[in-house]
Amino acid sequence: MIDVNFGFDNEDISSVLITGHAESGPYGQDIVCAAVSALSIGAVNSLIEIAEVSLNVTSADDQGGYLNFSLPEKLNQKQMETAQILLNSLHLSLKNIEEEYKDYLKINSSSKK
Repeated sequence: MIDVNFGFDNEDISSVLITGHAESGPYGQDIVCAAVSALSIGAVNSLIEIAEVSLNVTSADDQGGYLNFSLPEKLNQKQMETAQILLNSLHLSLKNIEEEYKDYLKINSSSKK
């Protein structure tokens, strides 16, 4: 099972943690894993290139199954607006996958106090 945790700071998504493996098919044919990987890596790349945000990113490249990224605390208004559009798009896309493949993907949310 892939677990995705979206961290929120008030109404804004501030971090994403993705752990685990879907195991919905044989290695190389796991469509849930492929979809989550493509969406999350695309979001990271878009945050860096389009929103011009220096992300704090940690991944387990050697074994997969782990990606953690968070927004820095100080962003200008344009960066924050663009980042929120991209992160909300990631959230929506992953929620749609979760609806179809709930045995392989679980989305969670947590807030900073």
